[in-house]
Amino acid sequence: MFTGSGYKSVVTTRLFEQAREIVLEYLGLNKDNYVVIFFTLRRAAVFVRQLQHENYQMVSGRDFGLSLGVTALAVKRNRLPKGAPFHVGGGTARLISKDWIIWARSPDKFEAGTPAIINIIAFAKALRMIRKSGKDIFLNSTAEKLTASELLYHDELEKFSGREMLEELRKTQIGRGVQVPTMEGMQPFINLDNSASTPTFSPVWNAFRQAYRQPDQVKHEIVQEVKSICAGFLGAPLADYDFIFTSNATEALNLAAENLSIEPENTIEPVVLNTLLEHTSNDLPWRMIPGCSLIRLSVSADGFINPEDLNILMKEYNEERLYGKKRIRIVAVSGASNVLGVCNNLAEISRIVHRYGAHLLIDGAQLVAHRKVDMKGCEIDYLAFSAHKVYAPFGSEALVIRKGLLKFNLKELELIQSSGEENVGGIAALGKALVLMQRIGMDVISQEEQSLTKRALCGLAQIQGLNIYGINDPESSGFSHKLGVIPFVFTNKMSTQTGKELALWGGIGVRTGCHCAHIIVKHILHVGPGLEKFQKLIVTLFPKLSLPGVVRVSFGIENSEEDVDTLIQVLEKIANKSQSPSKDTKPVLKPAEVTKQMNDFARAVAGRIYK
Repeated sequence: MFTGSGYKSVVTTRLFEQAREIVLEYLGLNKDNYVVIFFTLRRAAVFVRQLQHENYQMVSGRDFGLSLGVTALAVKRNRLPKGAPFHVGGGTARLISKDWIIWARSPDKFEAGTPAIINIIAFAKALRMIRKSGKDIFLNSTAEKLTASELLYHDELEKFSGREMLEELRKTQIGRGVQVPTMEGMQPFINLDNSASTPTFSPVWNAFRQAYRQPDQVKHEIVQEVKSICAGFLGAPLADYDFIFTSNATEALNLAAENLSIEPENTIEPVVLNTLLEHTSNDLPWRMIPGCSLIRLSVSADGFINPEDLNILMKEYNEERLYGKKRIRIVAVSGASNVLGVCNNLAEISRIVHRYGAHLLIDGAQLVAHRKVDMKGCEIDYLAFSAHKVYAPFGSEALVIRKGLLKFNLKELELIQSSGEENVGGIAALGKALVLMQRIGMDVISQEEQSLTKRALCGLAQIQGLNIYGINDPESSGFSHKLGVIPFVFTNKMSTQTGKELALWGGIGVRTGCHCAHIIVKHILHVGPGLEKFQKLIVTLFPKLSLPGVVRVSFGIENSEEDVDTLIQVLEKIANKSQSPSKDTKPVLKPAEVTKQMNDFARAVAGRIYK
């Protein structure tokens, strides 16, 4: 599931998969006959409608007074639903093209988007504790009672602001300075995979653990106050927008697609327009709407939409009516590409979209942590974003939607809202993270990340055999619209191998492959129709085989110039390692030895946590 390289991914994968085993252990079920799938309350309710009661068992944090937002279903392997999953995007697909989908295997097929990994680990730990001490151990909390204001706004850093705040916050990073095994001995782990998920900081962690132990009234106040924080941070006044908390941005985008499908159109055939840039979570849900068409805008080599192309399509469909009853209802575009890192001009896109009577949806998963967002100013109708990409990786994300656009009936809407709001700790963590970012200032964050990106691009440009995709010149006119996301490959090496070597040589964690954005990755790698069909055959016959992709480096507020310099130095070693190493570069350990140490390291961490 977690395709990043290095220590963090290895440890996370082990902990997450062991959580499934602990659920089966708690329920007294055999792993050969059952598979465990993690859901939110609402997604579990939808899933079990497809099953006979005797074919599954369920256990939830709510059963023990734990508001973690985690429900686990243990389902008989031979009774899992066939066909497309009911929520799609993220890791639910193994490979996609513009016209076909190869679904992932269970349980990944049913766990759309990034799961609430930390919450799930905590849930598994709680099951172990409950088996030992009884089901009531979490019901009588002795935690200090706090107000929502105390929990969200007060902490040891509240006197700081701006760049000073950034420096002080970095000192509180959870896991800062952890030493990991490499071929040159133990070195500090460097996380350059922030586009996948971000680390967190002590004030955010404190908000999470304190919030879920508060009485119900305080929890309710926390939820309402975080909605207010989000509204201010996103320029989305509560008088104009509704806020729905979800388990991840994928679930939020699925809700938006469900919302579009609720009222059948009698006079038109709805069309959704997105782009080649999109993450599968902003592509697959729109394909699943009965009677709805999906069309895509092309982009430049750097990832930019041509506004004139958008205008032509909108005019042809919605004004000139050249395609019969087909009308573009929603334009769904990424606020920032998770592969090329570019931010398109949302205000300009919005003007065109609304000129022709459509609505604008922004997948803000990659945007919100890096650039200022003004939903009302840009007339954005829907926005989905991820807390785990804004330094609050505790399973709470959100769909923000203009008032009047929600079409769910009252009963279903209450289930959606209660399901998302169950994870009050994750909601508190999201609010706290946004408060901390506001103290720093989005202008400071943007300047810092652009400085690191410029430094990285200049260094990477000097490495022989390394190709950078998208904007690679810091002096270009488009650079100001680029986030700290850099995709690249070595001409003679698979991306997965480069990622592994970055971990082995320098303790650096990156992401490799297609990044759940198969269409744009195949586009920039010039994978034509013939090769695409061949890839489909290969994936069908050999599901575990790695396909061509790109290495992605992505910066966050914890990264420094030293991190960038280490990245460049290690990539230079990788580029030159075919030559005989000199005495000062000869590795201390062999790759197999480091891999074994890393696996031993992960086992030791899991042992400590689940003991």
